[in-house]
Amino acid sequence: MKYLLSIFFSLITFNVYSLELTLSQGTVKPTPIAVTDLFSQVSSLEKIGKNISSVISDNLERSGLFIPIDQKAFIQSSESLSNQPRFEDWKVIKAQHLVAGKIETNGENISVEFRLFDVFAQKQIVGKKYQTSKKNWRRVAHIISDAIFQRITGEGGFFDTRIVYVAETGPKDNRQKRLAIMDQDQANHRFLTDGSYLVLTPRFSPNSQKITFMSYVKANSPRVFIFDIETGQQEIVGEFPGMTFAPRFSPDGSKIVMSYSDPDVGNSEIYILDLQTRVSKRITNNSSIDVSGSFSPDGKKIVFNSDRTGRRHLYIVDNDGNNLKRISRERGSYYTPVWSPRGDMIAFTKQEGGQFYIGVMEIDGSNERMIAKSFHVEGPTWSPNGRYLMYFKEERTSSDGAGGESNLYSIDLTGYNERKIITPLGGSDPAWSPLMH
Repeated sequence: MKYLLSIFFSLITFNVYSLELTLSQGTVKPTPIAVTDLFSQVSSLEKIGKNISSVISDNLERSGLFIPIDQKAFIQSSESLSNQPRFEDWKVIKAQHLVAGKIETNGENISVEFRLFDVFAQKQIVGKKYQTSKKNWRRVAHIISDAIFQRITGEGGFFDTRIVYVAETGPKDNRQKRLAIMDQDQANHRFLTDGSYLVLTPRFSPNSQKITFMSYVKANSPRVFIFDIETGQQEIVGEFPGMTFAPRFSPDGSKIVMSYSDPDVGNSEIYILDLQTRVSKRITNNSSIDVSGSFSPDGKKIVFNSDRTGRRHLYIVDNDGNNLKRISRERGSYYTPVWSPRGDMIAFTKQEGGQFYIGVMEIDGSNERMIAKSFHVEGPTWSPNGRYLMYFKEERTSSDGAGGESNLYSIDLTGYNERKIITPLGGSDPAWSPLMH
């Protein structure tokens, strides 16, 4: 696969060290961390070393769990640090952790080494060395960021990931929508489709190289496509006489769950489509509208929303259609449920009293919490470590009170650290990829 980065790394030292974090409530006080520029004796590599360190620092800061210390406060030089830290110099500026390293040439490739230190314990807690081509320096920075995040927090990282979304431009009654993709830090942005046809609800496959999405290449002819990100090739996996909604991959990538409205039946039901045989299986069967299916991480269950009780609520069902049960209990209408990759929570959109919310609940419906709200918010997607959500928000315009441009946002599962995702155009329907390494 072209997108995979060829990296070889060696473990320098390893010590068990983690910080307990509570995800369900409250805030976590950010940890002061010093991220130094990678040292190099080769002048041509100095810029790459600085760039890698800058990306690492920015990644950690955006997580909301770290406060990178201004490099102007550093006392020890990168050259001196490449041999041994003077921990007292870092204690003075109140750094709890220290990131240091060096970059060297290795034939046509570069060798990047980093070390993470616990300043107060005065010890190294992780160190790794990577070899890759110069053009892959940004990916190395993301991989190092993930290693640092995981060692300090005890959780998996999420920096070496991508976001696919629907880029929007033009008036609301004639808006152009095309697929776009970027790194999680908004770098390497590119459009995947040209806007000549409507695209909706892109979703990543488990290997993060392929996307499934809905498209109207022909008017009133919805199709489910699979798009290869690296080659640009796309294939139709189904063309249906009725309406099809929100396809989403199974955890192993072999199936797609989707909603289909058969014109002979009239209502939408949940179906599973086998990508090998192209045979679909109906999961729900009633007179209501069942939509927005999402697999559990083990692929054994599906969460979806239905209006079978009059209002839209969330339901869980086995992947064979058995053991249906409603899990949402509160007021309001529920939409777009998506199962956390941890398997312990479900995120959703909720509408109540003229307000939209992004919320989460446990899989039995307990401990429901709203973590974001606006005139219009919708479409949550989980980071691969299950700690962050991304969604899109449509702000109310000041002139007529109607909705304006949509933009992407991310937020911590605690409901703090909401950040706008900067994109060239307006954006909606984000989907977060799995880790690429």
